[in-house]
Amino acid sequence: MALTDTYTLYNGVKIPQVGFGTWQSADGDEAYHAVLAALNAGYRHIDTAAAYGNEESVGQAIKDSGVPREDLFVTTKLWNADHGYEKTKQAFGRSLEKLKLDYVNLYLIHWPNPVDFRDNWQEANAESWRAMEEFYEQGAAKAIGVSNFRPKHLNALLETAKVKPMVNQMFINPSDMQPAVVEYNDDHDILTEAYSPLGTGEIFKIPELTEIGRKYDKTPAQVVLRWSLQHGFLPLPKSVHEKYIKKNADIFDFNLSNSDMKTIDGFHGKAGLATDPDQATW
Repeated sequence: MALTDTYTLYNGVKIPQVGFGTWQSADGDEAYHAVLAALNAGYRHIDTAAAYGNEESVGQAIKDSGVPREDLFVTTKLWNADHGYEKTKQAFGRSLEKLKLDYVNLYLIHWPNPVDFRDNWQEANAESWRAMEEFYEQGAAKAIGVSNFRPKHLNALLETAKVKPMVNQMFINPSDMQPAVVEYNDDHDILTEAYSPLGTGEIFKIPELTEIGRKYDKTPAQVVLRWSLQHGFLPLPKSVHEKYIKKNADIFDFNLSNSDMKTIDGFHGKAGLATDPDQATW
């Protein structure tokens, strides 16, 4: 196994099984150098979003890396203010322009129920999805999906969708495994991507992870990323430090035992829980 090994989405598109996250990486030098370091370390899957405000830096790093475009998997996302058919088309165009790309490999609706659309979120999602299906048919997005969607949001989307979501990117780590959503994803051939797979650093406060790591000569971060892969998730670790970017990729030379997997599964609530999208204030 390696960073370039892939999962296959239900439409046949291959997606590298570990991605590099850029949430909270500041636009400019920080995001640019982080993405460049990741690409130099062998990552071929880069995840950004309009809301992160760093698409230009991510795109510049991709361009300057010299890695052929066909070897890269790039994801970006539709932000909450841009739901609806026309707004989605405009937002997608802006993202492509900032990324300096002709297409993205994956485009996601970032949140299902933004505060501005609380009264008509179903219709707003359906209209955004209609635009995204066009991007998909045109080849401007090789795959389309969602983020932070729960079963009720997915059920509503599937009432009008012609193309089923291929990915659901969610807050997933040992502190919140969101089993009901994962089960729904699995039942519908939707790949579960795990953002904040390290609980935005909170998992490092769980002492048992250090003990488990010692058995394998691995860090808590490496243990948790391995745990994520063994569950069939696609983790998106984020760092702006070259040392940790490389360490987070060194997770393919060991397997966690069943008993250690079970122990880690039991850490619910120890490092925060997913935000309820119906209660989010954005």
